[in-house]
Amino acid sequence: MPKTELTTELLEIVASRFKALSEPARLEILASLSDGELCVTDLVDRTGLGQANLSKHLQVLHASGFVGRRKDGLFTYYELADRDVMRLMDLMTGRLETEHAVQRRILARR
Repeated sequence: MPKTELTTELLEIVASRFKALSEPARLEILASLSDGELCVTDLVDRTGLGQANLSKHLQVLHASGFVGRRKDGLFTYYELADRDVMRLMDLMTGRLETEHAVQRRILARR
């Protein structure tokens, strides 16, 4: 498979997506949605965020393509647009676990 050319334009889009993921509250929202679709009220309960704050974060995640939403009467439901963002989070947490293990081994030698 040919590697995608990393043009300036493409790198700006990638940076924008990473910026959307740079807020811990948004990562918590995504983690909550990894179990399936939730309405805003359920997300408020799971994350502890206020509804206005949660809505701002959901707007960023939706605009960045990380979550989808649907209306059902008075309720809005959110879900992961796809599981790729969870794979990205798994990669990073795995990397952090590896770094932590190396640090523990180094400190154990002292």
